[in-house]
Amino acid sequence: MKPSPDLLTPDNHVLVLIDFEGQMAFATKSIGISELRTNTAIIAGASKIFNVATIVTTVAEESFSGPVFPEIEEFYPQATSNYLDRTTMNTWEDEAAYNAITSKGKKKVVLAGLWTGVCIVGPALSALSEGYEVYAITDACGDVSTEAHERAVQRMVHSGVKPVTSIQYLLELQRDWARQETYVPVTNLMKKYGGAYGIGIQYGHHMVSH
Repeated sequence: MKPSPDLLTPDNHVLVLIDFEGQMAFATKSIGISELRTNTAIIAGASKIFNVATIVTTVAEESFSGPVFPEIEEFYPQATSNYLDRTTMNTWEDEAAYNAITSKGKKKVVLAGLWTGVCIVGPALSALSEGYEVYAITDACGDVSTEAHERAVQRMVHSGVKPVTSIQYLLELQRDWARQETYVPVTNLMKKYGGAYGIGIQYGHHMVSH
């Protein structure tokens, strides 16, 4: 009856959202931008619902990369959230970002962002080398080509990074539908962003209520 320690819980990890910005998205070809935005909304919404320690970091926001996706702003408005802007491609090499991540005191680091082969591989391998358990939400990452994304994921997996997907991340945090305090926010998030799964939830709720 005891769950695996490999499973993610709301309080055992820090989520790092990296460079979800316009300039990075323009060149992303490994995933459609609509799907990427939807998956970003799912993980940002999940982290907010479950009060996960979450860090939003950007690269050259004012001078080059532009503002973050609206789906990040929806759950982490810049006016009330401390976005960490960097010059380094590897978040782990930025002192402020590194301190923000490691100060959370979590053994697990979960990464998502753009691009997979640079801005995800860098902190993933760096965190691994310091003894962290690292997870990458691969369908909330993207790169300039399918080849670039897939090779980056392979490289990370071969090094010990654990791949997950956006809906998997959300449901792993919920884990039990009897957890009523998060049931409604989670199903509402899925109705809005969950594609066919969300439509199924909407249908089920409608049929039960009639």
